[in-house]
Amino acid sequence: MMHRRDFLKSTCATGALASIVPSQSFAAPAVPDWNQLRQKVGSRLIPIESPLVLAQQGRTKVEEVFRRLKNPYWIGDEPGLTQTLGWIDAWTSRPSLMAVAAECAEDISAAIGFSTANKIPLVVKGGGHSYFGNSNRADSLLIWTKRLRSIELHDSFRPQGSPAETAIPAVSVGAGTLWGELYRKVARDHGRYVQGGGCMTVGTAGFIQGGGFGSFSKQFGTGAANLVEAEVVTADGVVRIVNAWQEPDLYFALRGGGGGTFAVVTRMTLRTHPLPDTFGAIMFEASATDDAAWKALVEQMLLFYREKLHNPNWGEQIRFMPKRRLSVSMLCHSRSESEMRSTWAPFFDWIAAQAGRVKLGAEPLILALPGRSFWDPDFLRKLPGITLADDRPAANPDNLFWATNLGEVGQVLNAYQSRWLAASWLQPARFDTLVNALIDASREWSVGLHTNKGLAGGSAEALSATRETATNPEVLDAFALLICAADAPPAYPGIAGYEPDVAEGRREAAFVRRAMAPIVALDPAAGCYISEADYFETNWQRAYWGANYPRLAAVKRRYDPRSFFAGHHTVRAR
Repeated sequence: MMHRRDFLKSTCATGALASIVPSQSFAAPAVPDWNQLRQKVGSRLIPIESPLVLAQQGRTKVEEVFRRLKNPYWIGDEPGLTQTLGWIDAWTSRPSLMAVAAECAEDISAAIGFSTANKIPLVVKGGGHSYFGNSNRADSLLIWTKRLRSIELHDSFRPQGSPAETAIPAVSVGAGTLWGELYRKVARDHGRYVQGGGCMTVGTAGFIQGGGFGSFSKQFGTGAANLVEAEVVTADGVVRIVNAWQEPDLYFALRGGGGGTFAVVTRMTLRTHPLPDTFGAIMFEASATDDAAWKALVEQMLLFYREKLHNPNWGEQIRFMPKRRLSVSMLCHSRSESEMRSTWAPFFDWIAAQAGRVKLGAEPLILALPGRSFWDPDFLRKLPGITLADDRPAANPDNLFWATNLGEVGQVLNAYQSRWLAASWLQPARFDTLVNALIDASREWSVGLHTNKGLAGGSAEALSATRETATNPEVLDAFALLICAADAPPAYPGIAGYEPDVAEGRREAAFVRRAMAPIVALDPAAGCYISEADYFETNWQRAYWGANYPRLAAVKRRYDPRSFFAGHHTVRAR
């Protein structure tokens, strides 16, 4: 195992979801002297050719480009692409002029200095999953964290400047690392658990800075709550080690204040936990034949959730859809298959007793996996339909992703809204109002309860740790984050046959607005999750951070008074 100081010298990365855009209107010089930057970073300064731009120009096979756009690993290996290609009436993915494929903090300092001196906007991309388009900008310089992939396990990690008794098991990771590879290293190879995202191809650093929820956040807290220490480069080009003892205000801001808003993260150290013996999944669909039966099904689902699933062991999604359809995709930990079946038996018995007015679409999928196997490619390949693979001829065989994430790959967003739902809505006095709101919403569009993204009912440790982060405190009292969204397959302006359907996008956005109306009416002041929110949110400061926004603004004024690091709906110095 390498020494920690060697690790710090060998790794540097950035907030994967973040954009860094100067707040001033910078007009890039007609011909920047790129040799000035090349003298400092060498061959790590690379040109960018977006496959989409090449397709626009007729310089590559359009059909092949759009076939590959359903492979998240291919997108991630292209510095000119982003995992989401745009948002109707909001933004379209645009390549930078050049990229610094950073391999150390000094590369990032050089890029910041060059950007400042030449008045060229700077953006940062790791996983490239920003729904707001904050990891791309035309005529910019890109800091690309792809090469920053070092992973080091610690049996006992002590943050710089902290007392000896603060040492804990942890993992240090370069910010270009994807969650899938980190899970494999920590869980499969070392028998520990690290709290990350559900999607295996999301970048680690931007996820943490945005707050970050995983399937089991009710047990282990948010990703931000598990950040122990970070190495960053601030707007003045200084490399800093940040934790609860050194520059604690900046540490607070990095834990949920928004990717790349306060500094460029180059390396993170995250707390690790004992690995659960098992992870389980249950998936099924059900439908109702009439409105009365549909209301009974919605009521039964929420009652069952309140009584059996509103605890640290369960997370993920319950979806209410048009035409009186219910879809359940829930995960759990530390439960055997027999225990899962016993837990769910009363719900399925209730369905069986409805005399055909409520029906299951098919036999529910119920399975439990050993903890070390949940992210093990060799094991997952044996489960049909669970994962998909990177289909490039020379691809790493470990490059898998969940089949359920396929629709998000290369997507164009038409609309995306979210709201936290307080656990008090599950109580008898408010229960019927919640049921009716979900029924009204689902007449218009599909709405999903992401129960892992509200921490009410979670462990005391998860609540305590998350309370110390910058995320809107409403998350602590919410039993779920409700998400209502609409997207479309890969599309790009100027490519015949693959143009975005703007009219359809606007039509679907109207459906989403109508579906959200009864949800918003439950609590018009409810907040939402920064990384999965509405591009057009007007009161975004309060919605994303609540009472934490003034403190974040103060940190911004201290470390980035010119708002050099900025993007759509990021904390501002003024």
